[in-house]
Amino acid sequence: MITLNNLPKITKRGKKRLGQGHGSGRGKTAGRGTKGQNARGKVSLTFSAGQLAHVRRLPLIRGKYRNLPLSRKHLVVNLKYLNFLPPHSVVDLEFLIKNHIVKEKDAKEYGIKILGDGDIKVPLTIKLPCSHGAAKKIQAAGGKIETDKSHE
Repeated sequence: MITLNNLPKITKRGKKRLGQGHGSGRGKTAGRGTKGQNARGKVSLTFSAGQLAHVRRLPLIRGKYRNLPLSRKHLVVNLKYLNFLPPHSVVDLEFLIKNHIVKEKDAKEYGIKILGDGDIKVPLTIKLPCSHGAAKKIQAAGGKIETDKSHE
């Protein structure tokens, strides 16, 4: 027999959002009590407990989005998108931009790499970096690869 105290749960209660004002019941100190080591958050980069602040150690790299990675990943073009090109075309950066396969701004900023996803049936001459798998498929279709960086 089902009674009120052993009914199955049919809803899932969301996580309590702490520190969202006095009306929530967990405002001000957000359930952490007052003061003390456990009431405080993690040590931020601007306050390093008496040491020289992290921002002041690196004065020339201040601000948001400044520490970007130096090496960016190439734009990827898979072989299946090159099937629609005319046979014996020379595929390079300008050719892909002209045929609207990649955007000019992105292609010049990041560079392009040909990857081997899909099949290619058209013989093409590739003058861009490409993967091992892509190189094998291009050569099997009767195409050529004319870069010294054919296996990055």
